[in-house]
Amino acid sequence: MTSLPKCPKCSSEFTYEDNDMYICPECAHEWSKNAPSEDTSDVRIVKDANGNVLQDGDTVTVIKDLKVKGSSSVVKVGTKVKILRLVDGDHDIDCKIDGIGAMKLKSEFVKKA
Repeated sequence: MTSLPKCPKCSSEFTYEDNDMYICPECAHEWSKNAPSEDTSDVRIVKDANGNVLQDGDTVTVIKDLKVKGSSSVVKVGTKVKILRLVDGDHDIDCKIDGIGAMKLKSEFVKKA
């Protein structure tokens, strides 16, 4: 049995081949068997609390009550949030929450909806 390459986008081992393409079932990335290997050293992978890969524009659900620093408001469990963009740093999700406004969240406190 031949060894299939890892996904160049998320480094998943569970890739499979379909005709002349490799496909990653975890992040849905597809690449040609003949394509040169991509350098992904500068690509940052952000995963939610369950290990699902997050991308810009995804909708996530908060899994824990989160206090808003400098305010008496709280982001409740089950609040749906749309990711505006993924950023570098400790709080890696840039989003906007209804009733609270723009804020940053940690990916460990959300799950993909």
